Amino acid sequence: MRTPHPPQPSYPPAPGPDPADSDASLAAALREPAAEAEATHAVAALLVRHWEPVRDYAAICTASSENAAAVLATAAFDKVWQTLRRSEPTAALRPQLLVTVRDMAKAWSTDRRVSALLPESRKPVNGREMRTSNVTAPENRILASRSFQAIPADAQCLLWHIEVEAEPISSPAALLGIDTETALAELEQAREKFRSGCLRAHVELATNPECRYYSRLLDVPIRRGGALLPDVQRHVEECRHCRYAAEQLSHFDGRLGVLLAESVLAWGGRRYLDTRPARRRPGSAPAQSASAPQPPRRHSPPGRHRHLPRVTPAGVRAVLARDNSKAVLTGIGVGSAVLLAGLLAASLWPDSSNDAGPAAPGGATASRTAAPGSQAPTASSTFPPSGTPTSPLRTRLRNAAADLCLDLQDRTPKAGTGTKLAACSSAAAQQWSYESDGLLRSVAEPDLCLDSHADDGVIALGQCAGPKTPDGADVRYDLTLQGRLIPRWRSELAVAPASPTAGSEIVVKIRNESAEQVWLIDSATASPTSRTDARAASPPARSATTRPPAGDGLALPLSRPLPSVRPLQPAAGNRGVPPAPPFTADADTPAAYGTRRAESGAGHGAYGT
Repeated sequence: MRTPHPPQPSYPPAPGPDPADSDASLAAALREPAAEAEATHAVAALLVRHWEPVRDYAAICTASSENAAAVLATAAFDKVWQTLRRSEPTAALRPQLLVTVRDMAKAWSTDRRVSALLPESRKPVNGREMRTSNVTAPENRILASRSFQAIPADAQCLLWHIEVEAEPISSPAALLGIDTETALAELEQAREKFRSGCLRAHVELATNPECRYYSRLLDVPIRRGGALLPDVQRHVEECRHCRYAAEQLSHFDGRLGVLLAESVLAWGGRRYLDTRPARRRPGSAPAQSASAPQPPRRHSPPGRHRHLPRVTPAGVRAVLARDNSKAVLTGIGVGSAVLLAGLLAASLWPDSSNDAGPAAPGGATASRTAAPGSQAPTASSTFPPSGTPTSPLRTRLRNAAADLCLDLQDRTPKAGTGTKLAACSSAAAQQWSYESDGLLRSVAEPDLCLDSHADDGVIALGQCAGPKTPDGADVRYDLTLQGRLIPRWRSELAVAPASPTAGSEIVVKIRNESAEQVWLIDSATASPTSRTDARAASPPARSATTRPPAGDGLALPLSRPLPSVRPLQPAAGNRGVPPAPPFTADADTPAAYGTRRAESGAGHGAYGT
């Protein structure tokens, strides 16, 4: 005798915010043994709402639309009822029921006693597949599966019924007992939580440490419908973990239903998706936010991404002598290299003492003309004589590849505010204080510093921390002779824009030789503490964008000139230039300080690996 079907078709409750009719409230009634009438009503209501899709999936799992599918669906409902009586009610009943069907079908296909009662469970098509296949999420869906399990049940309900079932927003709203406006707002949050969970899983499951730093560099271009950066593209082609992550993220552009069905159900997910009645109706589409409809965006087919053109900005060779820097450093000798490193240490800070020794004859000035279209004023500075680096360096950070400055996403700085590239200006949001211990502090909000470790490799403002605190290395950087900012918590990384364009986020990337990782030091106006008394006319300063003459051998990342050379040995008892760091042939040796590794642990260049 065939198991009778409940009333057809099955529909959710009438639209309207009635929490008493929500799935969670009905499931909670199953836990009240004294209220038998309420439990009976709850079972009937939940069966009417969920029977048809559950039975459809059971038919897929048994390759049958007859008796076996109905029996399997009934058994799945009964098992879920038992679970709900022992645990807290859930708002995401539909996916829970479907997963139970899948697991029971797998178990039945390997049990000879069950197959004797239901021969359909061992049919050659699906029975053999169920017995031999893995019904958990495949490797290329692990991130989505893990993320879906981690988000709240309300978010699971909204995503499943909108993206997979393709129902109108009123359906999951009624199942949750909320109004449609609230459901729309929560739907957008659910999508974002799901995406964030995928990125978090990508970081947590990475076996190669490099993969963790590519997480946001994968997310941002795919979210905007653009191409991956060339270095990210090369990594994705070689790394299966990141390639699968990029493919899963690409589904957020209108194909979430496929991703959810394949990651949650794993077995038969695509076939279940194709059976949904709403998907067979013309014009059906997942709900969008009423307040902010999402325009269609481009996306590349999985595994194939367009390459960005390589950036070769004018003047980069004046900033980077990367082709011959190692040879030059070897040729000039260790003694000269130490002298150069110490000289740079002295040149980065204004002199705040009066006993630093005789001044160099003449002051030096430098100027930079703003790029066409930018509103940056002419950057000029009067460089003081070299002396003791007791004062922090106040500067803008100009990217060599983009000729744009490091700016804040929000001109009202607060903890968590992101950073970006923007046209250089004299705004406080572009002013940074680089201190003697490597701390990079915001001039706009001195209690906040650039944090490179708080948000999956994205640079944002965070609370300044002492050098010996657990977070001290997160807000400290080494400024190298090549102009790279190296986070002290990870010496293999460098601060760089996601792309050399205005508005691009500032992130940490694996260190390379590109100009995008080079930062020039300049200022929009002269520092108030600079010595402005002109002593004698000085020769014209060499621009930072001018090729160094033959014999110089090394280009320094300064958009203002170095002071005149003077002896670096301080007199006994006087404050002088701090000891230069041990120098190697590595052109990325930190420029200013040689004692910081005793404070922060992880090394860079000559200081460790």
